[in-house]
Amino acid sequence: MSDELILEIVTPEKMAFTGEVEEVTIPGTEGEFGVLRGHEPFLTSVDIGELSFQKEGKRTYYAVNTGYAEVTGGKVTVLIETAERSDTIDKDRAQKAKEKAEARLSQIEKDSAEFARIHAALVRAITRINVAGK
Repeated sequence: MSDELILEIVTPEKMAFTGEVEEVTIPGTEGEFGVLRGHEPFLTSVDIGELSFQKEGKRTYYAVNTGYAEVTGGKVTVLIETAERSDTIDKDRAQKAKEKAEARLSQIEKDSAEFARIHAALVRAITRINVAGK
């Protein structure tokens, strides 16, 4: 069993976070899951949602996009398209993106190829709104 748990949140543009944490909660495509020190190794996909971790008794929140998470011994590596820490999210911009996506969804057919893309944009906007200010 490892004595530490290192978390890395990596996007194509940057290392959004790296450091030792006590626990991490990740929005998996099969449901939210948590990782503590000494967790069994596995690889899984990450869905749009809220990622959070606890460090020194304080919880930090990120709005994340899709990607993958790898748990190996004392390390969790999250490779995702985007990651925004809660205190950096522009809530007004997210609200406008939500309204725009809702308007677009009401104008297109559910079986259209564009529907899934716009629905994902709506879910991202809602996630950003929910995570903002946490």
